[in-house]
Amino acid sequence: MGSRPARSRGALEREVIACLVAAARPMTPAEVRDELAGDLAYTTVMTTLSRLHAKNAIERLPQGRAYAYSLTGGAERARANVTAHQMVKLLDDGTDRAAVLARFVDDLHPDDEKLLTELLQRPPAATPPAAAPSARRGRRAKS
Repeated sequence: MGSRPARSRGALEREVIACLVAAARPMTPAEVRDELAGDLAYTTVMTTLSRLHAKNAIERLPQGRAYAYSLTGGAERARANVTAHQMVKLLDDGTDRAAVLARFVDDLHPDDEKLLTELLQRPPAATPPAAAPSARRGRRAKS
């Protein structure tokens, strides 16, 4: 067997999202595999779809005994959900949360810092459902 170049981290997820964008319809794992270049195993595609679903980047719809997958709110929303999931994962890995968040805020462009401040001042119900943090990580009401 010939060796193929390794994909960079997250490359297959980006390829799957691009495939779903191009299709503009729900696709089964076999359809996604057939559209992607290379000789990917069905289980590799299925695992990638499952991970994207867990990150709220895609939704799955029952189709027979399997599922068909589609984007949740478009490509930009899917990428935003994946990025948000990665940040939450970083915060949950036991690191110094304050240090991680402080570094993040320090590196923000002034316009993004202003936007973040505005978002934090909104009532939690005003947050779009796909972007809302899970209940265990949600913002707490200020006393």
